Parts: sequence; C-alpha cells; structure tokens
Amino acid sequence: MIRHQQYKKIFFGIGILFFGISLRAQVDTTKKRTVEVTSTFKPSLHGTAKINMNATPPSVDTTKPRLQYSLPDQNLLFGYQPGNLKPLAMNIDTGGRWDNNSYIKAGFGSQRTPYVQAGISFGDGKTAGVNIYAKHIASQGKKDFQDFSHTNVALDGFFQTTKSLEWDAKLGMKSDQTYKYGYLPETLSFKTDSLKQRFQTWYGRVSFHNVQPNSFGLSYAPEAKVDVFSDNHDNSESNTYVNLPLEKTVGKTFAVDLGITFDLTRYKPHGRTAINNTAYYISPAVLFRTPNINLQVGVRPTWDNKSSKIYPNIMAEVGTPDKRFNFIAGWIGYLRKTTYQYLASINPWIFAPFTTKNTGIEERYAGFKGSVGDHFSYSTKVGFNKLTNQPLFVNDTASGDGKSFIVLNESQMKVLHYGGEIGYTVQEKFSLKTGFSFNHYMNLKDNPKAYGLLPLEVNAAMRVQVLKDLYLTSDLFAWGGEQYRKQNGDHAQLKGAFDLNAGLDFKITKNLKVWSQFNNIFNKQYQRWNQYPVYGFNFVAGVIFVFDQKN
Repeated sequence: MIRHQQYKKIFFGIGILFFGISLRAQVDTTKKRTVEVTSTFKPSLHGTAKINMNATPPSVDTTKPRLQYSLPDQNLLFGYQPGNLKPLAMNIDTGGRWDNNSYIKAGFGSQRTPYVQAGISFGDGKTAGVNIYAKHIASQGKKDFQDFSHTNVALDGFFQTTKSLEWDAKLGMKSDQTYKYGYLPETLSFKTDSLKQRFQTWYGRVSFHNVQPNSFGLSYAPEAKVDVFSDNHDNSESNTYVNLPLEKTVGKTFAVDLGITFDLTRYKPHGRTAINNTAYYISPAVLFRTPNINLQVGVRPTWDNKSSKIYPNIMAEVGTPDKRFNFIAGWIGYLRKTTYQYLASINPWIFAPFTTKNTGIEERYAGFKGSVGDHFSYSTKVGFNKLTNQPLFVNDTASGDGKSFIVLNESQMKVLHYGGEIGYTVQEKFSLKTGFSFNHYMNLKDNPKAYGLLPLEVNAAMRVQVLKDLYLTSDLFAWGGEQYRKQNGDHAQLKGAFDLNAGLDFKITKNLKVWSQFNNIFNKQYQRWNQYPVYGFNFVAGVIFVFDQKN
C-alpha cells in the first residue's frame, strides 16, 4: 500500500513538469527582453604606480680613508766635480740633449782666466736634433810656467729613421796644453818648448739602437768609436773601438745577452817602430729579472794580444718591492786598455811610454743600497780586487829635476776597497751628495808602493736655493796623499788635500744670468802629483745668456 502511494506521488510530479513546459511554449516571443540588475557595487580602475624620483641619500661614512702614495726620490740635481787645476764653473754635460735651449756663457777670472762656453741646439728634441758645443778656458798661475789651457768643440746629433730605430753620431776635437813647471830647484832655466805638453784628440762616434725590442724580442745597440791622439813631440796614436751588444728576451723574466767587442790601438812613439795593441772579448750571459731580483750569470772570454783569459761576469741584486733596500754582490772581471791617451789623461806630465800593457781587473764585492723616505738615498760596497799590469807613476830621478814622470808597470797587486755614498734632495730647493772611497794596496810584486795611486778620496756637493732666482753651490773634495819615490830611491807620502769651492747663480731676467765660482777658498797649498802644487785661491765670474728658449 505504501509503495502504491509512492508511485502516485511520482506520476503527479511528472505531470506538473510537463504542464509547466507547455505553458512556457505559449509565451509571446515578440516582446523585447530586458534584464534589470540592482546592486550597490560601483566598479573603478586601480590607481597606477608612480616612479619615485627622490633618490635615497647614502649613509654617512664617518671613517677616515687611508690613501697610499708611492713617491719616487726627487733626485733632480747632480753634484759637480771640479778639476784640480781648472777654476771653472759648473760643467755642462755635452752628452745630453737640449730642448731648443741655446746659451752663451762667458767670464773672466783672477788668474787671467778667460772663460767661454756655448751650446746651440736644433731640432724637435724627440725625433731629431743637433747640438753644437764649444768651450775654452785658460789660466796662468803665480809660478813660472804654471799655465794651462783647454779647448773642446763637439757636434752631437741624433735622428729616428723609424719609430723603433734611432741613430746617434758625434764628432769633435779636444786640445789640452800645460807645462812641466814642477822642476826642482826652481832656479833652473829651460826653454819654453822643452817644457810644453800639448795633447790633441780628434774623435768620432756612431751608433744606433732599437727603442723597443722587436717582434723576436731582440734588443741591439752597436757602436763604433775612433780617436786619433797626438802630442807636440811627434808621438801619435789611433784607437778604434767596436761594440756589438745583443739581448734576447725569453718570456717575462729571462733574457740572454751576447756581446762582442773589438778594441784596436796603433801607437807610434817618436823614432820607434809602431806598436799594435789589440784586445777583443765576448760576453755571453743569462739574465733573470723580477721586481725583487736581478741576476746575471755569465763569463767573458778575453784575448789580450797573444794571451787569453776567461773572466767571470756574475752580478746579483735582491731587494724589497719598493726598492727601499737592495743587497748587491758580484764577481766580475774585465780588461782596461792602457793607451798613451789614457795615461796622459791621468798625468799630463809623463814621458811618452815606450810600450804599454793592458790592465786586467777582477772584482769581488758585496754591499747594499736604497733609500729612506722620499729624500734620503744611500749606498755602500766592500770589495777585494786583483789587478795585473797596473801602471804606476814616479818622478824621473835620472834627470835630476824630477819634472817628468815615468810610467812603471806593476805586474800584480791586490786592493781592499771600501766605498759609500749618501744623498739628500728636496726637489730643486736643496741637494746634498757626498761619497768616499778607501783603497788599501797590498801584495805588490814589482814595486814597494803603489806610486801615484790615491789611498783615500772624499767628495761632497751641495746646491741650495737661497731665493727664488738665486742658487748657492758648494763643492768639497779631499784625499789622502799618494806615495812617491824620492831622488835617493826611497819612498815617501805626500800630505793630504782639502779643497772647498763655492759658486753663485742669479737670474736677472728671463734670458740673462750672472754667475761666479770661487775655488780653493781656504787657499790650501797641496799637491796631487809630487813637485806640482795646484793653484791657490782663485775665482771666475761672468754672465749667461739663454736664447731661443721653448716654454
């Protein structure tokens, strides 16, 4: 019964559904359909994001920054080394280059000393240039024949054929004249021509080098020099020097050196057969370079006329990265040519030698160098040297007056050497440089003493800017007396020397300066060579005119 009622309900619901569908089919479709919506929601667009143009300021840094500076030593000035008998002002380096700065320097001194010096420069100073240099000075001392003169004229030029190749050439003449005034007793009388010593040299030089290593890492700088030397006693000499250095870099730290050198001399004494003095050597070496280490290891086979020898060529330098301290050491050997020209440059009162022997030198040394702060520099070295065929100088005792010197040969000797140098420089306002050299000569084989060689030398040079355009220069040099041979054959030692010089340089206008030089201020009487006293107090003063100056 219950199930019957459920069926009735189902059929009743189905009937109602179909009735509703039939009513919907009868609706009028011609009527326009509309939808009405009622709501409180109001749509709107979201606000766009704007760029903030105000940058956020950085936070304040209250810490003090530490700035590290590495300033090089301001060594812009160089000490002047005056000659023993030459009352001159500051020397001009003829090997340097002017930047179109030409000058004429003239003056006159107390020893009837005319002084003329000039330098003229042409070219741009970078790719080409020619320098003309000339100088003449002469003086007359208080003693008879205590006179000398010096003249030098040179033409020096350079030019670049390419950006990496530069040529240098030099041609010049030098003439020196003095007299053998050191005869004793002073009452002796001589003709002027018999006392005159005049030496004349014509010289030429040519070389070229690459400014930067080429694509193969090669650096080269061959050069050739020729000197023709003569005196007023019909003695003549020609010297030819050819050097062919070559360096090959291997990587960043290694390099290989190979140099070949020829040194040829033909000496013709008056009335004697010409003498040929020939020497040549090669210098192979391996180099190791880093910021802290500089090492060279090599040998130097040398042929000296008919003899040959292999010299060492070892040098080392080890230092800190900032170059404040460097340790140096080495064992090197080389040959020094002994020519008439070389001997006359040391002692102008010698007899022309009958023969010459070249000096072999071996040096073993160690030392250190560096700087303290930005203005103070130092160096010192101790060494033990061995010399063969060293020339010595003694007065000619056979003539009785001793005015001439004879050259002796010391076949073997040893030298204990100690030297050092310190300097202090503050820009161009103040500069002080001083050095010393001590040599102890020992184990001589042929002579009792090292005649003519100085055991101790001390020198100092100072330059001070007193005012804006006023500079004061001062030079001090001293030495221990040399050993000399007396008339009876005994040996003795000369007294030491002490000489103080001073000079002033004042700029009046842009192109005009006045200068003065005062030598041997304390009027010390001393001798570099036995029986030859130097000048006492003397001075030279004049003007300097500079023209064609490029600002």
